[in-house]
This record gives sequence, C-alpha cells and structure tokens, in this order.
Amino acid sequence: MQKEKLRVIRKQKGYTQQQIADIIATDVSNYSRKESGDVKIVRDEWDKIARFLDVSVEDIYEDEEAKVVINNNHPVYNDQSSSSSGTITQFHNMSASIIQNLQDYIALLKEENEKLKEELRTPRGRK
Repeated sequence: MQKEKLRVIRKQKGYTQQQIADIIATDVSNYSRKESGDVKIVRDEWDKIARFLDVSVEDIYEDEEAKVVINNNHPVYNDQSSSSSGTITQFHNMSASIIQNLQDYIALLKEENEKLKEELRTPRGRK
C-alpha cells in the first residue's frame, strides 16, 4: 500500500527521499521501497519522519495492510479442545514479541554499523 500522504507532504515540504532516508538511517533505495509500500515503516521511523517534516504522525501515517495466513488444515488449529480465538490471540502475542525482538536487533545492528563507519573515518593512531 503506497504511502501517498507521506509522499505528498514530503514533496510539499521540498524534501527528497534521500533526506528522509538519512533521518531514519537507511539507504535511499530502502526508503523508496518503504514509501511505495513494499517495505513496512516501523513506529519509530514514523515518529522520526513526522518530527523531521514538522507534522503529526497522523498527518502522514497510513495503515499497513496486514496479511496473516492461517492454515486451517493443520491438526493443531482443528483441535476442538481449544478455542480458535485463543489460538489466534496466542499467535498474535507471539508475533508481536518476535517483531519487537527483531526491531530491537535491527536497532543494535544500526548502532554497530554507525560505530564501524566512524572507525573507518577515523585514521589509525588518532582517536
């Protein structure tokens, strides 16, 4: 789902995709995929972009299309001893936890990446 509100406001304010990519610490091709809807924009990125554009998140935010596939032929899902809503809730809670862990890991990798870039910029013997 294309982020039309974001694209329109970014252009109205005169910013390039590269400038927004720099704000959320990604490359311009990845940001382009985010703006086109091919890659999800996480909450922290929405916040950073909104601050940079000097607008509220609501002014630029558009819901992501959620695509959840449930295999109804799986014996665990067809077990009548537990409610399907309980299984879906457990799945949702587990998914949210995994997503949060991955987002935390990505943040750590970005920090490490920045440290490594700084080491490359600093001549050996001088710090």
